[in-house]
Amino acid sequence: MTRLGAKPVLHRAELVALLSLGTDLGLGQPMEHMIRASVLALRLADDLGLNEAERRVVYYSGLLAWVGCHTDAYEQAKWLGDDLLLKSDAHYAYDAGRPGPAAAMLLKHIGGAGRPWMERIALGLKFFGEGRHALAQMAENHYRATDHLAAALGLGEDVRVGLSQTYERWDGKGALGLRGEESVISARLINLTDVVEVFRRTGGADAAIAVARERSGAQFDPGLVDLFCRRAPDLFRELDAAPGWQTVMELEPSLGEAVAEVDLDRYLSAIGDFAELKSPWLLGHSRGVAELAADAAAGEGLPATQVIELRRAGYLLDIGRLGVPNTIWDKRGPLTQAEMERVRLHPYLTERMLSYSEALASLGAIAIQHHERLDGSGYPHGSAGASITLPAQILAAADVYQAMTEARPHRAARSPEAAAAELKAEVTRGRIGGDAVAAVLQAAGHRVGRRRGHPAGLTAREVEVLRLLTLGLSNKEIAQRLFISPKTAGSHVENIYGKIEAGNRAQAGLFAMRHGLIVEASFE
Repeated sequence: MTRLGAKPVLHRAELVALLSLGTDLGLGQPMEHMIRASVLALRLADDLGLNEAERRVVYYSGLLAWVGCHTDAYEQAKWLGDDLLLKSDAHYAYDAGRPGPAAAMLLKHIGGAGRPWMERIALGLKFFGEGRHALAQMAENHYRATDHLAAALGLGEDVRVGLSQTYERWDGKGALGLRGEESVISARLINLTDVVEVFRRTGGADAAIAVARERSGAQFDPGLVDLFCRRAPDLFRELDAAPGWQTVMELEPSLGEAVAEVDLDRYLSAIGDFAELKSPWLLGHSRGVAELAADAAAGEGLPATQVIELRRAGYLLDIGRLGVPNTIWDKRGPLTQAEMERVRLHPYLTERMLSYSEALASLGAIAIQHHERLDGSGYPHGSAGASITLPAQILAAADVYQAMTEARPHRAARSPEAAAAELKAEVTRGRIGGDAVAAVLQAAGHRVGRRRGHPAGLTAREVEVLRLLTLGLSNKEIAQRLFISPKTAGSHVENIYGKIEAGNRAQAGLFAMRHGLIVEASFE
């Protein structure tokens, strides 16, 4: 991460690494798993003497290797239960390319562990017809989705070729049947380091070396296994010496390329769309929320910078859903208390993913609040009152409205009128603010019977003065910014304090935050 002035600069590598965090969740692994696996692969690439272009393929195809694995989580959960547990077993605990382990893995999961035995048996019988065919298409589904995303992010043909071979094995029993060195070196490296990183983390270095040798010549390239086993102590020591995110940012071959501002909305919306492939019930939700929230914020008179930030937070508000299994998202009946506790995690996971990037952390701070409620009944933190900003309330209202108008496993889509009634009921219950709901309903095309304007009767000029006041500027500095006299600035400040019932800058700042009037500090 670098900075231009006071504003963090976002690099393409950060967007790809962000996606890898979602991949980790979808694989049932802790965040930074694929980052650490990619760092291991890059260290081995150095030992092999790969050039910069080859290392770039290792870098990006490593971070994105399994990113498409959630795209048919609906089918995985339907036939085999918890999709996160399934992928954890299929990728790591079993060597799925060998008949015995593959059969054991299927028997463990078929029908879905935890379901009644009669239901499991019925699903198992259906699996050998319809289900087996659906699962046979998984590798292709994953690759196609990943390839589309790599193209959208402009990663180049060489990276896309590497990603197309993610599911290959040394023994030729992979998706495309490529054997030995017919598959590219990047795919062979990542297939090895992905697995050994998990075994080292859960069982130590000896376990990592043991699984590498056990699968040598079958899943893994024997030459790479020999190299890894010789280098394992040094590799793991280096891996533990620095945070994974920081290390992988430093290793990116062309980190100097920043994401252009004009491209950022397109990239972020693509990431949000991609995360929603996890369930057919979610498709289009985040994009709809983002546009509705942005329109509402603009209509409410929020600054242009906040409108943009709110739209971007909307695109990404649900990427944390990747960390919750589809047995929950696609459930047709009521959720248990334990299932609800897992649902409550997804805004937190979204915020944690975005917090890794300094340039995206502010979006996570907004997105995490979209299920918070003014009365403290929301989640994940149970925030209440003024701690929930107006932009966050608008995002929450937009999320509720959009969700109400979409079908869910347990109900049909509701009409716009029914969604509006539900939002108004949230105001009556004291859960979402009336200003936020009115702004969203008006943006959605409903008639809203209220006079729109700035809060507490502030004029447009007073709002400008208030924003500068919250930055700690003196009357003289405010006057210089707005090209008015210090006396006039002082009069505005006095009027503002009277209207908002504040006695000092700190109280004025709380008012501005509560009503979404804060803007990004800039002292250029």
